Amino acid sequence: MDPILLIVVCVLAGGVLASLGVHLLPVGGAPAAMATATGVATGTVMLMLGAAMCGLFTAASVATYTSNILLVSLSGAVGSWLMMGVTMLLANLLYVFGAGVVPVSGRVDVDPITGQSQKEYKTPQCDGHGVPNVSYISGMIGALLGGFGGALMYFALLEYANFEPTMAGVAAMAIFVANAIIAAYNIGGTIEGFHDPKFKRLPKAILTCAIISLLSGVLVWVVANMGGLIG
Repeated sequence: MDPILLIVVCVLAGGVLASLGVHLLPVGGAPAAMATATGVATGTVMLMLGAAMCGLFTAASVATYTSNILLVSLSGAVGSWLMMGVTMLLANLLYVFGAGVVPVSGRVDVDPITGQSQKEYKTPQCDGHGVPNVSYISGMIGALLGGFGGALMYFALLEYANFEPTMAGVAAMAIFVANAIIAAYNIGGTIEGFHDPKFKRLPKAILTCAIISLLSGVLVWVVANMGGLIG
């Protein structure tokens, strides 16, 4: 297959997966820092950036031993998945044993995963607490998809554009961050996961990220071609 097509397809797919992954994360922002909103107390881009970096580290490690695109991408997904899982777990420990609140959703009265009632555990004037079951599972799925997408872009830059490992990692992270920022603006603050009404905004972000990723893929090919890395 033509290198330009491989590069563009991988970067396009990676960017779309990154956008989808961001919309699945439980992000509480500043309100969550005071235990007055559901999610992890950080911004959307920062949370996904941390997961993406862990995914790229594991993907880069595996890429030194194999050129199998599926194994490299899956390793990135697992690295991101582990980072997000640990982050949400520690956040819940702080909320429960530090702030003394129960992890409950502020968007639904009954957890869609467990069927447990949550309304009676939510503090008045608060938009939920911690990371409830549905948000935790949503975040894990988002981390897997985002990590897979980031590793896919890294692999394309490393193997098809023939970038050096460090340059491939930096470029993949830059494209990932661009897509994460677009998703963050689309969310506009906090989000609990796939059950959040804001998740319905996803199609707009997917379309925008697809366009940005397509242009990024073409730009990568142009840079690689001008540098004599391809052909």
